[in-house]
Amino acid sequence: MDTPGLVSLLRHTTTTPSSTSSGKRSSKLNVFRMFKLLPLLSSGCKVITLLGKPNKALLSHHGTTVTLFGFRKSRLSLLIQDDPYSPSPAFLIELPIPTNAFHKEMASGLVRIALESETRTNKKRLLEEFVWAVYCNGRKSGYSIRRKNASDDERYVMRMLRGVSMGAGVLPCPEGESSVVDGELTYLRARFEKVVGSKDSEALYMINPDGGGSGPELSIFFVRVK
Repeated sequence: MDTPGLVSLLRHTTTTPSSTSSGKRSSKLNVFRMFKLLPLLSSGCKVITLLGKPNKALLSHHGTTVTLFGFRKSRLSLLIQDDPYSPSPAFLIELPIPTNAFHKEMASGLVRIALESETRTNKKRLLEEFVWAVYCNGRKSGYSIRRKNASDDERYVMRMLRGVSMGAGVLPCPEGESSVVDGELTYLRARFEKVVGSKDSEALYMINPDGGGSGPELSIFFVRVK
């Protein structure tokens, strides 16, 4: 059963890949939109100075499936998949952001999540870094460690949403678990446009399902600093 508050975030009901062809109506986002948002980020986050002008040789933008989920009284998890059918995520991390706090931020209509890694190596791709400082709308939330292996709850969410392209609502609790302590298991899933500015900076922008710009804006930034 979907909750009105979450469903309104996407203004769209859960959709399976069979209906995603209609999603082609969505207008392409300007890849330089990321730079219009940079002044809005807190000066405490180094994203501002490091994203800079994208390297055209590394510039890339294509659809990526992003899921933000968590029990209402617990923390939010971020799941990135190149293919919503894939059992192996491209990136998985539990953020130091309470799920209820994220819902309140989404209700404001504009959410910017920035993940900043201070590890800099030539051997790892950006999303292969492990330790991340996390910012939400310019405020530092804490640190998180990327997970190589999904937990039972995370595997459950991937299994339940396998093949779902977009939607928001509440999932039934895993068998044998009660929602009394941690609250309902909520999720937000959407297609995002991926912009690679350099080997040390990437950004994801939520694509509104109705093709318009009137819905909530959600952006996720990844930056590797010296």
